[in-house]
Amino acid sequence: MTYKEIRHDEAVKTYIRQADASLEALEYTEHSFPHVSRVAEVAGDILQTLGYPERDVELARIAGYLHDIGNLVNRIEHSQSGALMAFRILDKRGFPPEEISLIATAIGNHDEGTGVPVNPIAAALILADKTDVRRNRVRPKEMSRFDIHDRVNYSVTRSEVKIDDANTVLQLRLTIDTEVSSVMDYFEIFMTRMLLCRQAAQRLGLQFQLIINEQKML
Repeated sequence: MTYKEIRHDEAVKTYIRQADASLEALEYTEHSFPHVSRVAEVAGDILQTLGYPERDVELARIAGYLHDIGNLVNRIEHSQSGALMAFRILDKRGFPPEEISLIATAIGNHDEGTGVPVNPIAAALILADKTDVRRNRVRPKEMSRFDIHDRVNYSVTRSEVKIDDANTVLQLRLTIDTEVSSVMDYFEIFMTRMLLCRQAAQRLGLQFQLIINEQKML
């Protein structure tokens, strides 16, 4: 079964839609199809750029697409519940145990606090997920209702994940409107995520760099 088939699976779409509806009720940032599609593509692109087998690229994309369905159960420990949901979804659709294991492990390890880049697919998923910072993920329409997470996400006018030609450095390049949020605000809420990204990059043999407004921060 392919990433394209998973994307067109109606049950999977329902789980993603309802998981995001729960987060919308909490006014969390968008975790619906734009987010999971971007994470899927970036995770696959990272492994493809590094020369991993095409099936590993496909599994990374599937893991990226399914990684946030656990929010359907609860935001707390959503990576673990999401891994169990993905296990059932993929098992019912005839995936081999070896592939289910890799995808479930990646999903179960994608969130900061409990996540560890235990294999390349998990590492690629972490990097793709934690680098998706952009203003159109913000829910409230009025800036007066923004919390610090909203301000930081809204301040990002450009976001790019790039691997250098030598395949030695992965950069997250951000352009931030400092009139909306300061660079210090970014570090206040995202430092744990950036450190996890550094671990994930190292798992893939890469150095992680954070570039904000053309200045190297990490």
